[in-house]
Amino acid sequence: MTDERELLRETVAALVNKHASPEAVRAAMESERGYDESLWRLLCEQVGAAALLVPEEYGGAGGSLADAAVVLEELGKRLVPTPLLGTTLAEVALLAADEPDTETLEQLAEGAAIGAVVFDPDYVVNGDIADIVVSAADGKLTRWTEFSVEPVAAMDPTRRLSRIEPQSSTPLGADPGIADTAAILLAVEQIGAAARCLDLTVDYTKERVQFGRPIGSFQALKHRMADLYVAVQSARAVVDDAVAEPSATTAALARVAASEAFTAVAAEGIQLHGGIAITWEHDMQLYFKRAHGSSQLLGPPREHLRRLESQVL
Repeated sequence: MTDERELLRETVAALVNKHASPEAVRAAMESERGYDESLWRLLCEQVGAAALLVPEEYGGAGGSLADAAVVLEELGKRLVPTPLLGTTLAEVALLAADEPDTETLEQLAEGAAIGAVVFDPDYVVNGDIADIVVSAADGKLTRWTEFSVEPVAAMDPTRRLSRIEPQSSTPLGADPGIADTAAILLAVEQIGAAARCLDLTVDYTKERVQFGRPIGSFQALKHRMADLYVAVQSARAVVDDAVAEPSATTAALARVAASEAFTAVAAEGIQLHGGIAITWEHDMQLYFKRAHGSSQLLGPPREHLRRLESQVL
């Protein structure tokens, strides 16, 4: 990681530590818009989170996918509800248009407008709060200028989903593969959450006492947590490769690896925490729900595995 990205990571981490405590995350996800609007402003004004992938001529920072990944990973660690994923993808889609809309891109980069990209109209991230909606389907990008929105019950309360139906639309151009970018960024978020989930589990096993000693001192549990650490780090390597060299293949690999690692860590976290893990007050149940919700978002792992069949046959 470059010095600039490390500074970016530290800045985001500091904001998250200060403004996204477990209590704040719960308040945000239960709020009318589903996220902390004051934290969103700080991320946009102090970090430029929504401007990272937008070129400077459109009011952005002219950064790369790796820059956006740094921010999303830090937010993923604490399950912070923000409109960043959907907004970033909307920017990528608008930049791919035959004629990029400068005014709209500037609004998105400032955080003054919220974006969403529709891959499946029944499950749209940011759907209920989006000002700018772009559909990616059948190799084409289309901006939905008017649309209706219906909330969808989601397993993960930290990420709201909505059903959107277009009422009027405008063609933008060919789809360069926005779904692959979405898969990579979601995988980055999953890795951040998986790493944090594992940290919480390891810390708890050092505190929970059975038979007069912390359960983390038992050899069998040490082995299980070591296996989880290897799973997370192996998946991180795959995701890092996808961020560095994005393609349909690396995106599919990243989603499979990140989904499997996060699901495994969350399941073990629930078991090792015991009954407290499924109480509303404890964060572990939120990580468990995020793990399973994210694994199905933008296509479950089996769909990404099918995309990889041609690479091994």
